[in-house]
Amino acid sequence: MYFLMDWVNLIQWPAMIASIAAAWYVAAERKDNRNWGFWLFLLSNLLWLIWSIPHSAWALAALQLILAGMNIRGVLKSAT
Repeated sequence: MYFLMDWVNLIQWPAMIASIAAAWYVAAERKDNRNWGFWLFLLSNLLWLIWSIPHSAWALAALQLILAGMNIRGVLKSAT
């Protein structure tokens, strides 16, 4: 079980990197880069959700679900 928690703890670092990269791409002028940004945000939402549940960080888990909904909206709007 200890090994599993070590693995889960490591998820926060790629989640942080994905969040930073996503913010960079969403602010881009090119439409395709903005689209990549929303997909990266969705990846970061998933990673943060995976991290938050074993840590009982329920507010963070709820935030990630809400932000994922907003990022899905962003993906749909950037596709048009």
